[in-house]
Amino acid sequence: MSHHGSCHCGRIAFDVEGGFDAAVECNCSHCSRKGYLLWFVPRERLHVHTPETDMASYRFNKHVIDHRFCPHCGCAPYGLGIGPDGKPMAAINVRCLDGVALDTLKRVPFDGRKL
Repeated sequence: MSHHGSCHCGRIAFDVEGGFDAAVECNCSHCSRKGYLLWFVPRERLHVHTPETDMASYRFNKHVIDHRFCPHCGCAPYGLGIGPDGKPMAAINVRCLDGVALDTLKRVPFDGRKL
């Protein structure tokens, strides 16, 4: 299954392969302020259609996730990092995917404030 996603204005567009029925809801200062619901996938399953030069990025705390966002609308649809297994991963903001019924999505709490 493939999901299409984008920032609010559509300048950042991507497709991501896979299925999910849950999303991680982290309580760290960044995720809680932005309202992220995250789906972690292997990096090769994310296909970005926008050149990196058309995006901005933000890193905080330990600087392990490169949060990509649109410099025009400010929306942050995904981040890039390294998973616990040492392989490249992508953290997809499920709120930026088309057609996801958020009210049916199981939310898995993650205590990011401890990190």
